Amino acid sequence: MPQSSSLKPQTEVFVRALLLLAFGGPRSLDEVEFMLTCLFGRKPSPEQLEGVKERYRLIGGSSPLPAITEKQAKAIEERLNSRGYSSKSYVGMRYCHPLVEQTLKEILQDGVEEVIAIPMAPFRSRFSTGAYQEELNRANKAFGDRLKVTFIEGWHSNPLFLDAIAERVREGLSQFTPDERERLHLIFSAHSLPESVIKSDPYVDDFRESAEGVLKRIGLFHWHMAFQSKGRGPERWIGPDVESVLIELKKINVRKVLVVPVGFVSDHIEILYDIDILYRKKAEALGMILKRTTSLNLSERFIEALTNIVEAHIHNLSPSPLTPACTKRFGEGRGEGRGEGD
Repeated sequence: MPQSSSLKPQTEVFVRALLLLAFGGPRSLDEVEFMLTCLFGRKPSPEQLEGVKERYRLIGGSSPLPAITEKQAKAIEERLNSRGYSSKSYVGMRYCHPLVEQTLKEILQDGVEEVIAIPMAPFRSRFSTGAYQEELNRANKAFGDRLKVTFIEGWHSNPLFLDAIAERVREGLSQFTPDERERLHLIFSAHSLPESVIKSDPYVDDFRESAEGVLKRIGLFHWHMAFQSKGRGPERWIGPDVESVLIELKKINVRKVLVVPVGFVSDHIEILYDIDILYRKKAEALGMILKRTTSLNLSERFIEALTNIVEAHIHNLSPSPLTPACTKRFGEGRGEGRGEGD
């Protein structure tokens, strides 16, 4: 088994914690209020609470995201350990149980001192990945900075990740006849962010790089980039949004579209409600047919991609932590995620 001799004696078994970070989601309707209270920093109004509960009722009464993230973490742990690494996986959520601070407490109780954290968000932004770093920093400080934490981000161009997306796109394309595919338009989607945030962020560039990487694998298609699930309030959010793209495509007589939510890796409300219900209804009202690619979830290629990313990160670790090109030390970014899939 590989040993980190610079960090632990060769004779001592060295265990790292692998921490997958996600926005979170309610496991039942009873957890919706807690999630919104964490998100808003106050209790939601009765109208807000009921509105969000109704969306979850429409997708089955809960979010599948927590369970999927736990399975992803376990799958990566098993692959790492099959390669000789001594690792244990954990999951931390920003706005639902288990919260990041709760998970760090569990890690400490397990006697683990080193944490490798990876957010389930492929694109870099101080609004999403930066916010995870900030939360890790805050939680670790609450425990006296007892954990050595390193952070992985910016895996949007990983070849196996792009292969996994391309595989899902090919599956989606199989829903259309060869003649339909010639006229089909692909809409790559990612979570919208405030315009004030993305001015200094690589978020849109990461998004474009992923979309173009997928297209290189599947061939030429009519394609567009769009943003979805923007927050409410007076701030301007980046666009165009998916609905606007649908309206423009209707003007040029496009009848069929395939949405590729490349910015999201697991089923959650912004896929199961926003795309499958809201945008599909909009498309139907325009006389169009909208379908989407299946989420990555436990895709073999996706799990292999994340495993390889973590393994490469482990090889980059040293006694005085370096900051490889693909990683940042926690706490460097600031921001706040808005959507469950961030």
